Amino acid sequence: MTSSLEDVLAYIDDKNFKKVFVLCGKKSFINSGAKNLFKKIKNKEVRIYYKKSEIPVLEELKKIIEELRNFKPDLFLAIGGGAVIDYAKIANVVDLRSNLSELIINYQYPFDKKFTKLAAIPTTAGSGAEVTSNAVIYVEGIKYSFESELLVPDLYFLVPEFLISAPNKIKASSGFDAIAQALESLVSKRSNNESLEYASKSLKISISNFISFVDNPNMTNATEMSIAANFAGKAISISKTTAPHATSYPFTSLFNISHGHAVSLFFEKFFKFNYENLDKSETSFDLKKRFEFIFSIFQVKDIDGFISKISSIKKSANLEDNLTKLNIDMNKSSKDILNGINLLRLGNNPIKITEKDIIKIISN
Repeated sequence: MTSSLEDVLAYIDDKNFKKVFVLCGKKSFINSGAKNLFKKIKNKEVRIYYKKSEIPVLEELKKIIEELRNFKPDLFLAIGGGAVIDYAKIANVVDLRSNLSELIINYQYPFDKKFTKLAAIPTTAGSGAEVTSNAVIYVEGIKYSFESELLVPDLYFLVPEFLISAPNKIKASSGFDAIAQALESLVSKRSNNESLEYASKSLKISISNFISFVDNPNMTNATEMSIAANFAGKAISISKTTAPHATSYPFTSLFNISHGHAVSLFFEKFFKFNYENLDKSETSFDLKKRFEFIFSIFQVKDIDGFISKISSIKKSANLEDNLTKLNIDMNKSSKDILNGINLLRLGNNPIKITEKDIIKIISN
């Protein structure tokens, strides 16, 4: 399931590819060793675009689209984390239009075809963006989701050695994102047998390798986490995510908290809310039995044991959830946070959740 550097090089070196456009983050591109690939590539015209924004924003997306269209590559390579791959997925299907912002905000962009062949190579183990049919973009600080099968990259390469050099904070944030995606997929209203299988496989791998990958990364745990993240991505491509993801986006845009870290902030509280309201479940499956299945994976007996286990994982990964320590004043920011919540993702939550519920959860 994973690939070597030689596999990637052999693919890029295909004689049918004359021009290659590379989208990447500069630090991860250099530190991961991905840059060394291109020292070995001969007889190709290569254009490299280093993304500048930490999160995918409309202003930079427009620049990427323009560069891509002007260069007209045979192959578009996205090498990086979720933000890089999301940029690439959108840029490959979206044209520059005077009303692009309006179309995004109103979820009305007419997808019809891909511009060129897109290959994704993640340098983090978390988002699973290389296999999902959705991508996100921020417009004026608010996150919007694109969703289309056209967004799925034509192929991907999982190269474990690209993950090892990432800073611990990134490994922790992205790795927790993979765990959260799998767990949210399991309780999502849109969960089915296929997403259940992917999410279960992902969790069994990630909870055994996540902390060792953060503290002492090596080829073994990097390989396992890349596979876990990939399975989680496949799961949420079917089921989508729920309340923890829906509420995370404003904490990223407003307070510059990395995505997976933002997802972790209230994770236990949302799952406890869901469990305490089982009688209000809107799922087609037995939500109580699904929670019992989750407890069995984590080898705990009940919701308290599960919450304790998640909290322990977060603590071991140094994922702070004390808002005061993160310099977040809810009294000043609650309105902006509520405005930034993604309602599409919130609608997948197994229990209907109101604004009043959210305020109570994120304020305590």
